[in-house]
Amino acid sequence: MLQETTTAATAGGSNAEALQQMSFGHMVQNFDLVAWIVFITLVTMSAMSIYWMIFNFVRNLRLRSTSDRVIGTFWETPNAQDAIRYMEEQPRSEPFSKIALDAAQAASHHQRHEGSRLVESLNRSEFVDRALRQGVTRESSRLESGLTVLASVGATAPFVGLLGTVWGIYHALIRIGMSGNASIDAVAGPVGEALIMTAIGLFVAIPAVLAFNFFTRANRVTNAKFDTFAHDLHDFFATGSRVGDVTGKR
Repeated sequence: MLQETTTAATAGGSNAEALQQMSFGHMVQNFDLVAWIVFITLVTMSAMSIYWMIFNFVRNLRLRSTSDRVIGTFWETPNAQDAIRYMEEQPRSEPFSKIALDAAQAASHHQRHEGSRLVESLNRSEFVDRALRQGVTRESSRLESGLTVLASVGATAPFVGLLGTVWGIYHALIRIGMSGNASIDAVAGPVGEALIMTAIGLFVAIPAVLAFNFFTRANRVTNAKFDTFAHDLHDFFATGSRVGDVTGKR
């Protein structure tokens, strides 16, 4: 009876020690060079993805709250010069105003050079259309800031975590070979390290993938608004009136 109690107490202590070896703190204390590289890489990936998630979220929130106001004010302003002046007052980060200014500058430049070779080679409609295409492409590219980082983190973080997993299992096998036994206290630490590395890799990758899909969808909607606004601007600056506008601006 006493022997059984002693055996149970020893087993309980061994299990408790094994559980302690599987903790995050014990893992960090026993990191080697490769484990530190993997861990720091995952932390860096997480910090980068969090930064770009916050950046894109704030930008999309601000763009959604201001885009309709900017577009509506432009078309509701009776005088074209006043509308252009309003666009010039918008922040540098506001894309719709920059597209409108590109079209206005192209139309003004074409008008100032009437009779030149430029006007002979490109009519007003083609000149404005080229400026609008460049403006839409530029603003669309700016919307994609950080998406490459999110996609890269989402695609590679699980494999970086897997590298930590493989390295932890490798340590477990070495410890088994050195000790000559496969008891739980011999392999708990390295296996726990491996499992935690896998979890960290997934924890970094999953939010990045979800954020990438969310912002890609949001950018697709914004790009559609870019195209619609650009078509209306082309009609206005090429013909002097927006399609469907019976009043127009002067």
